[in-house]
Amino acid sequence: MRFRHPDGSVVHLSYCTNVHPAETLDGVLAQLRDHCEPVRKRLGRDRLGIGLWLAKDAARALHTDPASLRGLRAALESRGLEVVTLNGFPYEGFGAQEVKYRVYRPDWTEPERLAYTSVLADLLAALLPDDVTEGSVSTLPLAWRTLFDERAAATARAALTTLAQRLDALAELTGKSIRIALEPEPGCTIETTADAIGPLTDLAQPRIGICVDTCHLATSFEEPVAALNALTAAGIAIPKVQLSAALHAEHPELPGVRDALAAFAEPRFLHQTRTRTADGLLSTDDLHEALTPDALPTGAPWRSHFHVPLHAPPAPPLTSTLGVLKDALGRLVGGPVPLTHHLEVETYTWQALPAELRPRTRAQLADGIAAELGLARDLLHDLGLKELP
Repeated sequence: MRFRHPDGSVVHLSYCTNVHPAETLDGVLAQLRDHCEPVRKRLGRDRLGIGLWLAKDAARALHTDPASLRGLRAALESRGLEVVTLNGFPYEGFGAQEVKYRVYRPDWTEPERLAYTSVLADLLAALLPDDVTEGSVSTLPLAWRTLFDERAAATARAALTTLAQRLDALAELTGKSIRIALEPEPGCTIETTADAIGPLTDLAQPRIGICVDTCHLATSFEEPVAALNALTAAGIAIPKVQLSAALHAEHPELPGVRDALAAFAEPRFLHQTRTRTADGLLSTDDLHEALTPDALPTGAPWRSHFHVPLHAPPAPPLTSTLGVLKDALGRLVGGPVPLTHHLEVETYTWQALPAELRPRTRAQLADGIAAELGLARDLLHDLGLKELP
């Protein structure tokens, strides 16, 4: 979906296909048919943006076979879909029964991450619509926090510098500008937007910026406007934003609240949980750890890294951080000049929700995704953006 900002530029809204992960090219093509096109039709649009997740094997197949790449582009066009952004955070196995810490490997100290991201940039340059010259690829924020020392930081910095050089060459060759967006996430080396400023300032590569995920922003209790202002003041680009909402518990000391939270403690994804105290943030790596006795203080609200549907917050006594998303979006695209042109709804946890909240059919899932995009569309309208055909 495309929107005209009051400054005349185009802002793209998409949804991320990691919600129905596929490891192979055939699986990606099935996604377009079984999920993405039905969502587009529910929205009544001739064109819908999707943020593709291409697992390592699917990406390699496309990169080594030009005919397959042309076939994917033709499939996108025939189904009324377009791609301006890729999710390059998960490498493979995102549909596994247990993902947890595996999603952070390989990291930016390992050559596989540079190779994979370089392939994604090449593919995105070939998949961009003819009238679009800029694409974005989101990626993990260097590494999970453990065992990341100065040597690891230097290795990651060298890899990103090499990548930036490749992106420069790609732009000269194709006329398409691809930018990489490190995505701060709780528990990682770069956990917050503030953590990103130093490494990116040192890197000094204009093609490397930040992907702001509003669930992650909220989980770390960052104030969205202040965080975005700090990035802007530091000259850090925001090539991409993921529109998402975290799980919020206002009164974690109450037994009923803890019971409600326990329903969201599931085995597939990591749900880092945070509370803000006078001594700063206190945290656990997962929600089930937070629920063990005395793991976290209960005198202040808890937030958990669980992407809940934007349009459907959990029932009381829980809620979501949709308000953080709204505040961030107002600063991102509500001003005279947008801070980003790529917005992506990323609720990948539909099948990890408590059983009574999960969609049971493809049709129910498509209904939910369309409702999320509809909410995002309405928020953009309220900020003065006009939807384009």
